[in-house]
Amino acid sequence: MNQVSRRQLLKSLGAMGLIAGAPNVFGNNLARKRIGVALVGLGYYSRDLLAPALQMTKHCYLAGIVTGSPEKIPQWQKNYRIADYNVYNYDNMHQLANNPDIDVVYVVTPTGTHKKFTEIAANAGKHVWCEKPMAMNEQECQDMIAVCKKNKVQLTIGYRMQHEPNTQRIIQLAKQKPYGDIKTIIAEAGYNGTGASHSWRADPAMGGGAMYDMGVYPLNAARYTAGEEPIAVTSATMSSTTEVYKNVDETTRFELEFASGARAVCATSYAQSMNQLRAECAKGWYELKPFQSYSGVKGSTSDGIILPPAPENQQARQMDNDALAIINNSPVLVPGEEGMKDIIIVEAIFKAAKEAKRIVL
Repeated sequence: MNQVSRRQLLKSLGAMGLIAGAPNVFGNNLARKRIGVALVGLGYYSRDLLAPALQMTKHCYLAGIVTGSPEKIPQWQKNYRIADYNVYNYDNMHQLANNPDIDVVYVVTPTGTHKKFTEIAANAGKHVWCEKPMAMNEQECQDMIAVCKKNKVQLTIGYRMQHEPNTQRIIQLAKQKPYGDIKTIIAEAGYNGTGASHSWRADPAMGGGAMYDMGVYPLNAARYTAGEEPIAVTSATMSSTTEVYKNVDETTRFELEFASGARAVCATSYAQSMNQLRAECAKGWYELKPFQSYSGVKGSTSDGIILPPAPENQQARQMDNDALAIINNSPVLVPGEEGMKDIIIVEAIFKAAKEAKRIVL
């Protein structure tokens, strides 16, 4: 494919809403109502990102909070005018069943608690948005999917990157292959967290460690960039020599093999900053760098095409898309089954590292 036709392809992707700055994927639908969202867990991601983003959304709004830290409640109520009857704790969360103001519960707690809070929310008849990674293991994922199906509520996993315009272009390029067959994918996500507050991230029971916390970024990216599922994995994990991360993987490196012959070379770390996604193909390459930041995701191609950052807020776009799926009773972009695929591979990555051998998926 020549440069002109590649440019024509990227232009057509823009027309499909997959170009930076394009409207939401579901933006042509007219919402009949706004979806009331309750945030479960009021840590950094809820406080600094989701709650502000909910002030920008068109199809949902911050209706309530669920927290185990009562000292946080007054400030949240002051900032967002949350009524007393829309404030819950982890013990009375089941009473959401009696609250018509809240349509969806967004679980934003450590991974080790996702199954518990998803089950409470689903049994209360509320749709569930669950942050990634979905859960600790495949069985927990299956239980979460089952309880949501039983209660006829939607379950969507918070892979915000799959809603991001440049990422959606990468997903489409896997199907169109304008640069020929994909040979090698490089996907890396990590940060130097030696001086950061580690809290649950150092606790293996809560889903701590680089692979669960950050590793799902390169893992999920390798899958959607390849456009196929891996067939085997090899890996190695490294724990810290310091007290902070001695009980979890501080760095994990893994390689995925695909039936097409493509391979993905991936890394995640608490000790090193890294943030890139690159596809090396038979007739060229394309990349996003950074590829998983909260803003400024941008990229380029081997024939000089620039992929500029999208101006919109990533979390607002994600939540509006997921809200429209509820309003229209339409399929969600990232269902529980997608989150489970990553967790199955995460388990295989740890097994491959422990046994020092290639694991067939």
